[in-house]
Amino acid sequence: MATLHGPVRRAARPTMRRYSPCQFVRTAVALAAISLLCGCEVPEHRATKVPRIGFLAVGSREGRAFLIEGFLQGLREHGYVEGRNILIEYRFSEGRNERLPDLAVELVSLKVDLILASGSPASLAASQATSTIPIVMGSLAADSIETGLIASLAHPGGNITGMTEMAAQLGEKRLELIKQIVPAVSRVAVLWNPPNPAYGPVLKVLEATAPKLGMELQRLEVRIPDEFEGALQSATKQRVGALFVPGDPLVTNRPRMVADLALKYRLPTVTDFRELPRAGGLLSFGPDLVDSYRRAATHVDKILKGAKPGDLPMEQPTKFDLVVNLKTAQVLGVTIPSSILTQATEVIQ
Repeated sequence: MATLHGPVRRAARPTMRRYSPCQFVRTAVALAAISLLCGCEVPEHRATKVPRIGFLAVGSREGRAFLIEGFLQGLREHGYVEGRNILIEYRFSEGRNERLPDLAVELVSLKVDLILASGSPASLAASQATSTIPIVMGSLAADSIETGLIASLAHPGGNITGMTEMAAQLGEKRLELIKQIVPAVSRVAVLWNPPNPAYGPVLKVLEATAPKLGMELQRLEVRIPDEFEGALQSATKQRVGALFVPGDPLVTNRPRMVADLALKYRLPTVTDFRELPRAGGLLSFGPDLVDSYRRAATHVDKILKGAKPGDLPMEQPTKFDLVVNLKTAQVLGVTIPSSILTQATEVIQ
């Protein structure tokens, strides 16, 4: 039957397309991806470069352990943990400082981001190996300007900065301490390692100061550990009354050996670094080297974040140790004046 609008026609039924299971999964994944792109931000997964630094040092890992720990502590204070977000390539001369130039070149060939130099010979070797890779000196005993490593303390220039020990400037104070402890002393021996550039300025100050205190200075040349005993034996034959030990890595890496020999030959010994009286030496006065290495990590952090080493001033010590070993004083038969004991930061009973 017809209506006013014509015959009724049925709407065509849509054809249903069948999908295989694999097609369904691919379609679902594609839709999910489109949804993520359109509706929310996609997190970035960029690989973060882990900085790699070289640690170039005089001596051995064992001998430098206390300085390394100070440096690692400083790195941790700036958020760096070795093996996690910073890598360290260690190279040690192992008693053969002539290897340092080759070890420095090896670190340069590894394309490290920075070199931490530990010891004056290591600093010189690193500076000769590269003029582009930043170098931070952990605690330099040598005169950094006189050796040509930097232009000035305030503006080092080039690719080098770091910490200085003020070794020469404190030499006069150490001789005065010897005179206070052994008033009758007339001849003082000083260990001397000619290849180490730190000795020149130190000896200059000591030789200018000794006559003012009524002392004569006797140099004892020691280039390798096996020469220590012969040098101290020679000193006693020359009627030396005390021993001055500069903070050469030759000594700082083996404080127990030097302390034992000084006691054997009954020589009151004054030095720069606190590890010697802790090992049985008599007295030390000088910068806290562990603190210097800890603070060196601040320079490392700034450089890794883009600072130029030549723009970072060399930093001088802020903490000084006066360490006295009273047990050793008793064995040697010397009296430590109360004026020294009241200034001591550590007294070993």
